[in-house]
Amino acid sequence: MFSKVLIANRGEIAVRILRTCKAMGIATVAVYSEPDFRSIHVSQADEAVLLGGARPAESYLNVERILAAARDTGCDAIHPGYGFLSENAEFARRVEAAGLTFIGPPPQVIAAMGDKIAAKKLATRAGVPTVPGTEEPVASLAEAKAAAGAVGYPVLLKPAAGGGGKGMRLVGGPEELASALEQCRQETGKSFGDTRIFVERFLEQPRHIEIQVLADSHGHVIHLGERECSIQRRYQKIVEESPSCAITPERREYMGRLACELARVAGYVNAGTVEFIVDRHGECFFLEMNTRLQVEHPVTELVNGLDLVELQLRIAAGEPLPRTQEEVRLNGWAMEVRICAEDPRRNFAPSVGLVTRYAAPRGRSVRVDSGIDAGSTVSVYYDPMLAKVITWGEDREAARRRMVQALNGYHIEGVSTNIDFANRIVTHPAFIAGELSTDFIATRLLAEKTSWEPSRQVLDHIAIATTLIYHLRESLVQDSLKPLKSRVGMVAAGRGCSPYVAKHEDWVFEMCLEQEGEFRWRVAVDGVDYRVVTPPMEFYRRRLRLEINDEVCYFRLKYSGNFIEAAYSGVAGDFEIYNPREWRLAAHMPPPSRRLGGNVLDCPMPGLVVAVRVAEGERVFRGQELIILESMKMESAVAAPDDGVVEAVCVGPGDAVETGTVLLRFRNE
Repeated sequence: MFSKVLIANRGEIAVRILRTCKAMGIATVAVYSEPDFRSIHVSQADEAVLLGGARPAESYLNVERILAAARDTGCDAIHPGYGFLSENAEFARRVEAAGLTFIGPPPQVIAAMGDKIAAKKLATRAGVPTVPGTEEPVASLAEAKAAAGAVGYPVLLKPAAGGGGKGMRLVGGPEELASALEQCRQETGKSFGDTRIFVERFLEQPRHIEIQVLADSHGHVIHLGERECSIQRRYQKIVEESPSCAITPERREYMGRLACELARVAGYVNAGTVEFIVDRHGECFFLEMNTRLQVEHPVTELVNGLDLVELQLRIAAGEPLPRTQEEVRLNGWAMEVRICAEDPRRNFAPSVGLVTRYAAPRGRSVRVDSGIDAGSTVSVYYDPMLAKVITWGEDREAARRRMVQALNGYHIEGVSTNIDFANRIVTHPAFIAGELSTDFIATRLLAEKTSWEPSRQVLDHIAIATTLIYHLRESLVQDSLKPLKSRVGMVAAGRGCSPYVAKHEDWVFEMCLEQEGEFRWRVAVDGVDYRVVTPPMEFYRRRLRLEINDEVCYFRLKYSGNFIEAAYSGVAGDFEIYNPREWRLAAHMPPPSRRLGGNVLDCPMPGLVVAVRVAEGERVFRGQELIILESMKMESAVAAPDDGVVEAVCVGPGDAVETGTVLLRFRNE
């Protein structure tokens, strides 16, 4: 076994690999960029080496400096994690040429499977069904138009290199093709240094199912079952689970057999994943093979009882697989949610800054793989994923309920995150029913903003938490004899019903609070009684644990006068609490007026200006792409909010911009 391993990555995956190496008694070396000098992976490693500046090319993509760090610290192996250099065949070759072990498949396999066109040909040779499309990259717009016409719209433009959904574009018709092809080439060129694009038929409402394979250097290949990865946004996975409720044991055996045969034909060694698209009729098609550890690998670990990083290390050291295919048994169900620094309320704009408060969920069958803590800095230079929450249960519903509770208890402040959006996904009736597809978010959530509503029980629970907290604060103010450290449940019992009104958006709740004993309450919500038990916790805490009708519930709270911002089970927003007199007065208040914006185009997210596609004096039209921004390794277009004429261009390519920076000014017309 290796004596010292360099981890050529950062964030939660670097911390994850460190954990296994320490358990195996292997010394570790972390590498880091200048902004990451206080990162968790740096502090937890036995040694750490500075690579360079903030940009990946200066640090995590700098092969020379990584190899020098491994050589200077006496490492005998390098683990690439995922992202960055993990699927770079040339890097794997350089590692081997330096006399080190690359913890992953052979370089020639990475090259073959990392090129989607070559991988598709290899899959055909292995007898694996493939999605109809071009077998060679398109050399021009004319070729792309011809290929799309032959395949039939809608089509998907896919980079020949890379992964993670970067550079992929869905094209609904010929009028969208030119712009999509240009954006696809720009993004994949910057991410992977490869601008080759091919055209593939877009399968509507498919499921994304992947098979985890393991292969050793002794000719043994097995699979560890499937993962359902259909919940995606912009081809980036958000929720994953294992097994899939759409896969029967017979289908699992069939898809697993295909994945293992592809690995054999390719000469694969180590851990890898074969990804499939499954259409509405249950037919599966090869999508790609990821020649690395997957972000979602923990769900496979939990249902198989294995440590995939440990297996990677052992396979790389020449050991045989510890199990045969017949010995693989899936136990229970596991789910994973990716926690990302982005603001769903602002079209998922990246969020950067300092993490000011941090508390991860804990409990039985709850695991958190995190790369941040209070004091961590989130920058524009790296992927927005901060952490992963993984839960296990005896069945799917048990795992799902644990996930809801875990997300309710996950507290991050300082940057916006998708925690509540993810919780809204896993509490959606269609998700609970297992009705999943890759367009779930677009069709089930974002398209149902005006019609989808949370359950009444969820709203009642938040009304209880916010009103109870407000009541305890008011009781403290009214009783000046009580110490400032008054605790929940310390208000004297026997005062009778304390009436309030709670309001959230268009919902109004008539509340009645009555204390029945120390830490015990009867709370009526619109006449429905709930029994509530509170912990001995200060009323101003930002996290609250209540037992409501014997169910443990976790809430995240922020206070501002009568307003309490609450988050619970996918609902996040302000709850206004009124006593009866305040409610009577509030009924006569006019609604707040909307503030009108000026004739400017504000930056929606922090990042770097890649291109300016408009000039002063030029007339633009609503929806026209004016500025291209790069943030967290993704390119996004900022479009004109309305028709108008550009008065001034305030930024140029290469400029660093923050949220709210004025990009353009328009003439008053």
